Amino acid sequence: SGAEEIAKWAPGAHVVKAFNTVGSTIMDNPAFGDAKALLFYCGDDATAKEAARQLATDIGFDAADAGHLTQARLLEPLALLWISLAFQQKMGREFAFQFLRR
Repeated sequence: SGAEEIAKWAPGAHVVKAFNTVGSTIMDNPAFGDAKALLFYCGDDATAKEAARQLATDIGFDAADAGHLTQARLLEPLALLWISLAFQQKMGREFAFQFLRR
């Protein structure tokens, strides 16, 4: 993944993959009425992941820990799906994924 490559280029850095599965308009306003847009994050350092989670929740996302940084390999294609739906399928940029839990 791109995130893993960045971690290799910056030894000692605490890389967290986040904020890549939604567009900029959703980052500006992740609220959909009472629902919140989903934001996955992943990384190998607990403190860095907590900082990313806190930032995401502070600006209104439903933040979900996707695990270790290797999970970025799965988040990056999710970003491509969002881009494909937004532009190639002409859904526009005003949508986000939601995480439903029981």
